[in-house]
Amino acid sequence: MPRIDNDIKLDFKDVLLRPKRSTLRSRKQVDMTRHIKFRNSGQTYVGVPIMAANMDTTGTFEMAATFRKHDAFVAIHKHYTLEEWLNFSKEHAECLDNIAVSSGTSDADLDKVIQILTNIEQIKFICIDIANGYSEHFVEYVKKVRARFPSHTILAGNVVTGEMVEELILAGADVIKVGIGPGSVCTTRKKTGVGYPQISAVIECSDAAHGLGGHIISDGGCTCPGDVAKAFGAGADFVMIGGLFAGHDQSGGETIVKDGKKLKLFYGMSSSTAMVKHIGGVANYRASEGKTVEVPYRGDVSATLLDILGGVRSTCTYVGAAKLKELTRRTTFIRVTQQWNSMYGH
Repeated sequence: MPRIDNDIKLDFKDVLLRPKRSTLRSRKQVDMTRHIKFRNSGQTYVGVPIMAANMDTTGTFEMAATFRKHDAFVAIHKHYTLEEWLNFSKEHAECLDNIAVSSGTSDADLDKVIQILTNIEQIKFICIDIANGYSEHFVEYVKKVRARFPSHTILAGNVVTGEMVEELILAGADVIKVGIGPGSVCTTRKKTGVGYPQISAVIECSDAAHGLGGHIISDGGCTCPGDVAKAFGAGADFVMIGGLFAGHDQSGGETIVKDGKKLKLFYGMSSSTAMVKHIGGVANYRASEGKTVEVPYRGDVSATLLDILGGVRSTCTYVGAAKLKELTRRTTFIRVTQQWNSMYGH
């Protein structure tokens, strides 16, 4: 018999943060830097915990070079060649502390990661990314990567429940990517009916991770700086973003002109566009779980990143958090009604 979980689950649009008394006089007083020590690798990250997603339209070398100026992080997509990695490492050695090498779970993926990390020893982050983090094969792959790279920090996902977060941390992952279906170009919820409202997923998964000394990434669903603040407020240690970073000079994706307007393509990594580009097409046993959209050209990504950081700083002043780390402890969410959402276009 199917089981129904009647507990209320909430998404970004379902909550607002309640303001609280604050001693902060300016957004400049807010410290956005996190010092995070990872459970399994023993490594430490010092920086701004905003991440560009490991999609080939956002997880680019050009994005990494710009994000480094703001101490932010980029999960580099997995489709660059070893030669391209070596060239980037020579030209932008300063970026190597703030990037991750991305991997799927095939033997070829692991061989490529080994090649890259053997040749570029300064890189200490590995992002193991598949759409469904619940498979036994995925857990075994995380264990295999941990055994091969005992001192590297492993990001792994995606999942949305506390018990799977715990299993992946105990398997050797340090930071768990949380989110199934919230991304703007992800169609998993429509194609499969599977998913979990993101605010509730982050709250529940962060509780599970922090209980074991692990950490989480809220991955997907942020459509504005306020959503990023809500993700941090819900307990995320990092927030990974795709759509907000699409359409920029540093973004991948074909540039087109329509009716005199400059546009760039943005697509999910399970879209037919991505699968045709990287593996020659969509296999006949699966469906595309991503879509391709045209987004307005937005210029330099620095302006967008600074807008996000400014919004989160402002959130911190509203709730009295002098440091980003304090935002979760200072957060009280207010549920909003469907009427409110319809009135304000959510």
